[in-house]
Amino acid sequence: MSRPTTVLEHYPTYEATIGIEIHVQLTTKSKIFCSCANEISKTPNANICNICTGQPGSLPVLNKQVLDYAILVGLATNCSITKTSNFARKHYFYPDLPKNYQITQSDLPICTDGFVIIKLEDGSSKKIRINRIHMEEDAGKNTHVADSNESFVDFNRTGTPLLEIVTYPDIANAYEARAYLRQLHAIVRYLNVCTGNMEEGAFRGDTNISVKKRTATALGTKVELKNINSFKYISDAVEYEIERQIELVEGGGKVKQETRLWDTKNKKTMVMRSKEEAADYRYFYEPDLPLIEITDEWIERIKQQMPELPTQKFERLVQKGLTPYEADILVDDISLANYYEQTHQIQPSKQVINWVLRDVMGYLKEHKISLHEFKITPHMLAELITLLENSTINNRAAQEIFLAAAEKGGSPAALVKELGLEQVGSSDELEAIIKEIVVASPEQVAEYKSGKEKIFGFFVGQAMQKTKGKGNPKIIQDLLKKHLS
Repeated sequence: MSRPTTVLEHYPTYEATIGIEIHVQLTTKSKIFCSCANEISKTPNANICNICTGQPGSLPVLNKQVLDYAILVGLATNCSITKTSNFARKHYFYPDLPKNYQITQSDLPICTDGFVIIKLEDGSSKKIRINRIHMEEDAGKNTHVADSNESFVDFNRTGTPLLEIVTYPDIANAYEARAYLRQLHAIVRYLNVCTGNMEEGAFRGDTNISVKKRTATALGTKVELKNINSFKYISDAVEYEIERQIELVEGGGKVKQETRLWDTKNKKTMVMRSKEEAADYRYFYEPDLPLIEITDEWIERIKQQMPELPTQKFERLVQKGLTPYEADILVDDISLANYYEQTHQIQPSKQVINWVLRDVMGYLKEHKISLHEFKITPHMLAELITLLENSTINNRAAQEIFLAAAEKGGSPAALVKELGLEQVGSSDELEAIIKEIVVASPEQVAEYKSGKEKIFGFFVGQAMQKTKGKGNPKIIQDLLKKHLS
């Protein structure tokens, strides 16, 4: 497989340095420092209290599940767990930050010095180092109404528990950035600590990019790409930004330190705000929360909860006979992987993977639904494949039954009878039909016997037509060869 072209191939004397900060929204039942429901609500300011809105005299209490999840993610990304850590106040003013500071972690994050392994284009592996993982609370959400020139603040998201995962600048191009993000996204989904829904902001982040001549020792000026909510957009934005910076330098200009957004319509980055110098957030120790002491027993308990991770699942599926390509598609979506494995456990046919990747995925994409909404359960798909394997139905009938089951549900076996799709498999019955076709088609028989073998398809089509698509194709072909010889 050839390596996909990247913009850096057109500028061989340059290299890019990329670091990524990802915010992972945790799926705890309540928020990080209060008992408000941690859920998306269409009603503004429905899930709030005096703590998450920063009312005077209110005191935060750490949600222990957040800490457990942080340790779990740290262990899954090969981090060291900090035995003694704390929270800090990060001060800045923004309308949706009611306390005017964010409770986060500063110099003592819960996890440090980890790594994630990604696969490169040539099949080799690369280690992307993780600098730190820390816990913090999310801010609220501002809504701006252009027509009335009004702004509204919804505090529902305020206090939602987050993990911020920060890499070292180990990423060299858009391909590696996308590969890292997909791998990290899969990890948090497999751990069941995050929905991974990028459109809802559950997995979001900032990408920091700089370019420099390969011979230069100092890094170039860093530009931050913010709030890009899809893997493709991130990849496209990184490619664009690398080329923008290189062309700027080549033209004698200077890259400015700034935050930029990705314009999905015009496919280019645009300035959001300048960052001439680092902000002074005036971090200091959070006095309302105690030190966090993590014991070896605590870490060991979390280790026992570790599920199978994406890399482990990939290796296991390949060992069981899937191709790396097939396993890679499944592993990328844990719901799809589980669907396949549940089906395969009932019906261990090699056809299962084809039906899942071709028909199931195709139907979900075409109808824009999730597996959760899909009406064909693993048991139903296994039943359908069994009917096909034992020649009760043929491929054409199987496709018809699949669509019928996907639209209205129901047992495939029952649908076979309801739709009258039982395969005609009796040799005597089919032989009578074949003889009739041969007698009625003397010109085509003569052509076939003269060496025009392509006309064999005509006879197969005639047989399938007379059996209304229910004839056993293999028996039909065998009988045709017998009577045309």
